[in-house]
Amino acid sequence: MIELRKITDDNLDECIKLEPKEEQKSYVGSTISSLAEAYVALTNNECIPMPYAIYDNDIMVGFIMLSYNEAEENDHENAYWVWRLMIDRRYQGKGYGNEAMVKALKLIRTFPYGKALVVFLSYKPENVVAKELYASCGFVETGKIENGELVAKLAL
Repeated sequence: MIELRKITDDNLDECIKLEPKEEQKSYVGSTISSLAEAYVALTNNECIPMPYAIYDNDIMVGFIMLSYNEAEENDHENAYWVWRLMIDRRYQGKGYGNEAMVKALKLIRTFPYGKALVVFLSYKPENVVAKELYASCGFVETGKIENGELVAKLAL
């Protein structure tokens, strides 16, 4: 059964070693860069990052990073984001990505850092696997492109 666990001193090194298949490296940032982005975002009060290791029982199979973003002047609403989802190359093709998204959305719906009506995520247009996974979870493309990635939205 899939479980999302916080990144701690005990699992940090293992988490940093997770990596996608070679052909997927252009689609997703490394775990170390994701954790660095989380630190920068947190210390600059940009959002509340929520990085987690994805476990199947006691085996770390991937990494997911969510965030909570409060509405700003140009935004009309608070929102959660899925910043990263990466299943380690050794564990792909076993349904972990879908299970991790289900767990992440269940967590988001508890509103751990505040109420929101939507969840956003983005992906490279050529990443068909991600597009299909996110669509199967109910995400719909918004028509917006941020940093070369398609933005998709899920109403909570």
